Amino acid sequence: MKVAICGAGNVGTAIARDLSASGHDVLVIDKEPDVVDRRRKELDVTWITADACEVASLDAAGLASVDVVVAATGDDEDNLVISLLAKQEFAVPRVVARVNHSKNQWLFNEGWGVDISVSTPGLITAIVEEAVSVGSVVRLLQFERGATHLVEVTLAPESPAVGRSISSLELPREATVVAVVRDDHLVVPRAEVVLHDGDEVLVLVAQEAEAEVRAVLVGA
Repeated sequence: MKVAICGAGNVGTAIARDLSASGHDVLVIDKEPDVVDRRRKELDVTWITADACEVASLDAAGLASVDVVVAATGDDEDNLVISLLAKQEFAVPRVVARVNHSKNQWLFNEGWGVDISVSTPGLITAIVEEAVSVGSVVRLLQFERGATHLVEVTLAPESPAVGRSISSLELPREATVVAVVRDDHLVVPRAEVVLHDGDEVLVLVAQEAEAEVRAVLVGA
């Protein structure tokens, strides 16, 4: 897979390093020559000094040939412009954008060319909530331009799902259990698995079905 990462800061470089280590063809674009020169010595991927907010720069970088663009700069405005250009000008199949400020999350949608947005503050908030919240639905990630969420519920003793098998939960068609974590161990969510008090249940669910999932796993 060929991936273009726009932004050679710590986040962009870390993503490039991980993807390269996994065998992907990675190119990183950043407009600061000194940053590119420094990073080039640290990581053996393709480095391009250019402004990723300009169509000509992206064209010269060969963006039309990549499978995924990651807009990973520290500026939300730049990430939105990069996402829009990648999708509309170069028809990149998948665009992933970093959200630096949670208040801007609502902007990162299909209209701006974003397929998946990742909010660092939002993820940290979700992790904190996941660690302390029992009996509530916590959103971990969003997919399909926000239409689908990965949510987590730590089952409270009074949860209507405790003592029931996954197949008997009567979840809506737009939701599926993708994992159960029990005593720090992953339990494959087969139909016959019976849920216990304290289980962390991860569900992939369409936004419109979240209320039904909450009713099944949390209760009224």
